[in-house]
Amino acid sequence: MRISQLSAASGVPIPTIKYYLREGLLPPGEQTSATRAEYGAGHIRRLRLVRALLEVGRLPIASIRKVIAAVDDENLGMHEVLGTAHYALAPAVEAHDDDEEWRRARAEADRLITDLGWRIDPGAPTRDELAQAILTLDRLGMPATGEALRPYAAAALDLVVEHEIGTIPLDGPREAAVEALVVGTVVHGRVLDVLRRLAQESVSARFFGVPES
Repeated sequence: MRISQLSAASGVPIPTIKYYLREGLLPPGEQTSATRAEYGAGHIRRLRLVRALLEVGRLPIASIRKVIAAVDDENLGMHEVLGTAHYALAPAVEAHDDDEEWRRARAEADRLITDLGWRIDPGAPTRDELAQAILTLDRLGMPATGEALRPYAAAALDLVVEHEIGTIPLDGPREAAVEALVVGTVVHGRVLDVLRRLAQESVSARFFGVPES
């Protein structure tokens, strides 16, 4: 298909497609003449992935380029590819290794991960993200020990094992798997947060509200 047809099929404007081509986020089409190239189904899949990373994941171009490179690297297994996308989605957290409170929070985060038996890379940004949350709770006078966080960990693990991991298509293009991971992590994460707040309102009404007549 020509670039105009690719635009129509993907819903991505032609100028945006050309921008992705210039940035290396989309592989070039098959050149059929000096001014014309042909594109295929693989380009549509790649555009879906780029849009998911950009519009859903809110990732900068540099981070998207890293994820794309991982998808294209056949030497990487699926765990490494999905991990690259996961780490790209993690918010930036500045570690303060010279701060005793930070070191204590990070140690608590690492201890919880070890006690749970979870296989997490030592350099995973989520370790610092968890440490930051623990530190914030400590500073608010609501200390978060590993035991206090275990119910949240158990709920998260159950959700991932029983539902989320099964929504990632592993028998097709790697782009589809990463797209499902990004959408599931970001959008379903928001859904989980909303449902939790709805549940809090419902339970509050049951325990503290005016009884229904």
